[in-house]
Amino acid sequence: MFTKFALQKLNNLRSLRKAFVPIQAKCNFHVTSAIQTSKESENAGIAAKSYAENNSAETIFTKIIRKEIPAKIIYEDDVCLAFNDVNPQAPVHFLLIPKTRIDCLSSSKETDAQLLGHLMYTAGQLGNSLCPKGFRLVINNGQEGCQSVYHLHLHILGGMQCGWPPV
Repeated sequence: MFTKFALQKLNNLRSLRKAFVPIQAKCNFHVTSAIQTSKESENAGIAAKSYAENNSAETIFTKIIRKEIPAKIIYEDDVCLAFNDVNPQAPVHFLLIPKTRIDCLSSSKETDAQLLGHLMYTAGQLGNSLCPKGFRLVINNGQEGCQSVYHLHLHILGGMQCGWPPV
C-alpha cells in the first residue's frame, strides 16, 4: 500500500510524463521536418537557378500532360490534370496542374483568372471527393516558397489530421 507521500510522487511523475510525451513528439517532428525542409529548400534553389537560366524549358509536368512519362492520373478535363504525387506527404496527396503553363502563381495575369478559378473549383471538388473530412491546399511560389517545378501546381493533401502551423 502506498503512503500519501508516495502517491503524491507517483501523481507528479504521471503529470510530468503527460507533459513530456507531447514535447518529445513535437521535437522529433521538428527535427524530421527540418531535414525535409533543408532538402526541399535545396531543390527549390536548384529549380530557381535552372528556371532563371532558361525559363522556357519544358517541365516534367509538360511531359505528363502529353503522356510522355507515366503518372497515376486521377482526373482530367480540357483545362487541367490531376495525378498522384510521386513523393506523398500525406495518405492522400495529389497535384492539380493547368494544361496551359503558368510558371508560378505570382506570374499569373488577369487573363488567367478563369483558369485559376477553374483550378480552385476542381481542387475543391476532388479534395472533397477524396478527403471528405477535410484537406489542405498548398501552392508553392518561388524559391523561398519551395517551388521545385516552374509550372503552377496545386498540392491537395488529406486523409489525416493536419496540424497548424504547417512546418
